[in-house]
Amino acid sequence: MVFLFVKLTQKTYLLLAVIIGVSAVNLYLLIFTSQENQDVLHSISYASDLKVIVERIGGTANSIAGGNEADRPTLETQVSDFDTTYAKLGEGGNIGGLNIVASPSELRPAYDKVGDQWTPYKEDAEKIKQENIFDAHVVDDLKYVLGKNGQMISLTNGISNDLMPLDRNYNPHKIIALEMTSIAQDIGEKTLLYSIGEGGNVTSSLKKDRITFDADLKKLEGLPLNDTEFANYTISQDTLAVIPRENSDSIRQLDPLWESVRAKLIFIESNTLLSKDFGAALTSLNSQRNLLLDATSDFVNQWNLLIDSKLHSNVIVVQLLIVADIAVFVSVVLSIRRSLSPLESLTKVMGRVKEGFYGEKINYSSKDEIGELAETFNSMSSTIQKKEEEAKKVETAKDEFLAMVTHELKTPLVPIQGYSDILLGEHLGSLNNAQKERLQIISSSASTLLQLISDLLDAQKLDLGQLRIKKERNNLQESVEKTITSMQPQAAADNISLTYSVGKDIYAFYDDVRIKQVLTNLIKNSLKATSPKTGKVEVTVEEKISEVIVSVKDNGRGIPAEATDGIFKKFYQVDTTSTREKGGSGLGLSICKGIVEAHGGRIWMVSELSKGTTFSFTIPKTEVYKTPI
Repeated sequence: MVFLFVKLTQKTYLLLAVIIGVSAVNLYLLIFTSQENQDVLHSISYASDLKVIVERIGGTANSIAGGNEADRPTLETQVSDFDTTYAKLGEGGNIGGLNIVASPSELRPAYDKVGDQWTPYKEDAEKIKQENIFDAHVVDDLKYVLGKNGQMISLTNGISNDLMPLDRNYNPHKIIALEMTSIAQDIGEKTLLYSIGEGGNVTSSLKKDRITFDADLKKLEGLPLNDTEFANYTISQDTLAVIPRENSDSIRQLDPLWESVRAKLIFIESNTLLSKDFGAALTSLNSQRNLLLDATSDFVNQWNLLIDSKLHSNVIVVQLLIVADIAVFVSVVLSIRRSLSPLESLTKVMGRVKEGFYGEKINYSSKDEIGELAETFNSMSSTIQKKEEEAKKVETAKDEFLAMVTHELKTPLVPIQGYSDILLGEHLGSLNNAQKERLQIISSSASTLLQLISDLLDAQKLDLGQLRIKKERNNLQESVEKTITSMQPQAAADNISLTYSVGKDIYAFYDDVRIKQVLTNLIKNSLKATSPKTGKVEVTVEEKISEVIVSVKDNGRGIPAEATDGIFKKFYQVDTTSTREKGGSGLGLSICKGIVEAHGGRIWMVSELSKGTTFSFTIPKTEVYKTPI
């Protein structure tokens, strides 16, 4: 056997050596080419990053135009990033720990075109980085208008107050004065929005307010509206009564103030808040962006096409390598399969043996190493089958002998118990106290021994599949009530409460005698587990759709968690000490499990130390055909 495995090992090592050799060659070629390809891919990736940097520069420039002065250093960094990346792509080098190869000579025209487009774009970016964003003259005029706006509003309110005492002939004047106050407030709000860059295209609205305010002031002063601007806004001349001098003091004060504010507004209307130089640089930058992006995209695309053409020339070499690798691996696989295919059959047969199907044979006739192994295994399998059959015969004989002995032991116990009861009943003469006490011990011992023998007999019948289950349609409520009635004397003797709530009739298919036996065993266990006076045992029946659940619950000492797995095994004792208070064979729960499962049901236990135990089992409501255990 050792020699067999040595030969198999040698073959395996030889095949592994072939595979390792081919893999080593492939790995060398892969590393050699992948490193070169990886550097090229890094270079193309950074060439593509040029487009990203261009977009970032444009976004940062627009952000600065929006008033974000903090972005000026960012713009400078982005310009520097483009210069660095572009230079590395031209001469090769290292960026961020990655190797960059120089752009091939075939791509020099495309590379230089990127540089040509970058130069004006960079100049515009430098201007944006250095130029002031806003026109200083416009900013000063905006500040002036905002500073005088409060005074204008105050004087327009003063006009309304001056006109208040005049009669109804001056009502048109009063309406105009109110309109002027509203326009003055509007001018202040729009000027403020324009100054902080949130008013959008507000200059046209400011112009309308200026012309309307100017016309209203001229009307109150009695001056003609001969300016063409008034006609463009359909403002016509109104014939109004002359305001008395004593009621025109606020008008006289407003006139020079308005002239100065009016001049500032006219300048604001005709000029932009953004600096002309800054705006020109920003406009040029945005117009140059697409040209630079197109040149960069063309550079990247040409590089990709160049790589594709070079890769195409290497395809034949790669294909030849692949074909050679496939041929080697196929030959190795076939060789391994030819050598190890019998082992698959051996594995299957060994699996069958593991499952208990002894005597399985391997059909392999070759005289190689595997053939020797198959012959050895077949001999071993036959030996195991023979030994297993002999063991089964011995086990069956033992079980039959034990069943016979148990039955024979039960026969003499019946008259012993019967005559003990006759003597205790004093049918054959009176007895003194000492005689009665001894006869009671004989009767009790005979009953205990008879119960033990009955349990052994039932257990053996379960093992041999000879326990007969006669299932009929019975009323489970009646069966439970009769069992409770038969157990009440023992519960009363132990001073333990045994209760059961009578409900509606529930019919199911079961062996009435055997189910009563299960229920009696469970109640006996609960009576043993509880204490006198405080002990309580409760039996419940719960009807489900397809089955009935019978439960026996007590408030006894409970069962430890480690005993849960073995509680339904034969001869299992929770308390294994020689001084345990309650006796028992350890067969009761095993018999209960066998009877319940023979009915097609299941049995289980839930317990908690010092709080009690609940045993439950199910009985199918319809007849279940199940082979006896």
